[in-house]
Amino acid sequence: MEDKIKNLQEQALLEIKAANTADSLEQLRIKYLGRKSLVNTLFAELGGVPAGDKPRIGNLLNQMKTAVTNALEEAKSATGNAGTGPESETCLAGRQAIDVTMPGIRGAIGHKHPLTQVLDRINEIFLNLGFKIAEGPEIETPYYNFEALNIPLDHPSRDTFDTFYLKEDRGQKFLLRSQTSTVQIRVMQKHKPPLQIIAPGKVYRPDATDASHSFMFHQVEGLMVDRDIKFSDLKGILEMFVKQMFGGDTKMRFRPHFFPFTEPSAEIDISCAMCNGKGCRSCGQKGWIEILGAGMVHPAVFEVVGYDPNKWTGFAFGMGVERIAMLKFGVEDIRLFFENDLRFLRQF
Repeated sequence: MEDKIKNLQEQALLEIKAANTADSLEQLRIKYLGRKSLVNTLFAELGGVPAGDKPRIGNLLNQMKTAVTNALEEAKSATGNAGTGPESETCLAGRQAIDVTMPGIRGAIGHKHPLTQVLDRINEIFLNLGFKIAEGPEIETPYYNFEALNIPLDHPSRDTFDTFYLKEDRGQKFLLRSQTSTVQIRVMQKHKPPLQIIAPGKVYRPDATDASHSFMFHQVEGLMVDRDIKFSDLKGILEMFVKQMFGGDTKMRFRPHFFPFTEPSAEIDISCAMCNGKGCRSCGQKGWIEILGAGMVHPAVFEVVGYDPNKWTGFAFGMGVERIAMLKFGVEDIRLFFENDLRFLRQF
């Protein structure tokens, strides 16, 4: 048995050394290492070896198989890298069958996230109505997030349960903004009326994450300031937005509400897109779904930024982008937007 192993190994190595093409090497691989190869035939004979000799003979068989395998790999590598001259080009071209004129493999092309699609559409609608986009910092001070917006110290939104407060720096308090109304204050401080802006961006609130809440979400807030701006102007602008975003048949209604920075204030509902206002689970059988808040800018806010409330009037509004996207696409769980599940994202 030992002589058979030795002779087979010597024979295999000599034939591999003499082979000079990929095809001949493949034939040798089948001959010596294939399913019905000579090496496997010797392994089959291991059963007839005396029990005391099996470990030694088995080890020799494994060494022989390893030697043949390594020799084949080295020969294939040498054959694949052989020659760069004219006489070798024909062989290489025939073996590799590569057409260098063919285009490469194109990578998969992604597309915009559904929230980005909705945000772009919101921006587009208001830009067409004459608004300009304004941006501001996400790390803010209590002054811009609360005080300048006429939100008193005892207001619930200023509690640590409703705001992400950061460490103080040199006695100055900081927080993650809970609304993009902060941008409106900064713009009014730097610019004189008339103004017509929208402020898109991320905001943060320590809400428990569930199907309709997230600790981070996106807002778009709007502001218009000029002479003789009326509540009817606000209604007209928002009605145009609603119909362009959700369709011309969408109905809208205003409900009285309270916001510290606007007076009078209202919440705006639209007819449920799921049931066309008939009542379903999505709208709580009411036929209406709340989409944003709005109102006339409070005189106290104008006084903070140096505007004369007797000379200037204006309105402000704010909406959640995720809320708009959920209604537009029929998504019932806000968490789906943030899980990065391609099975979900590829639907949009």
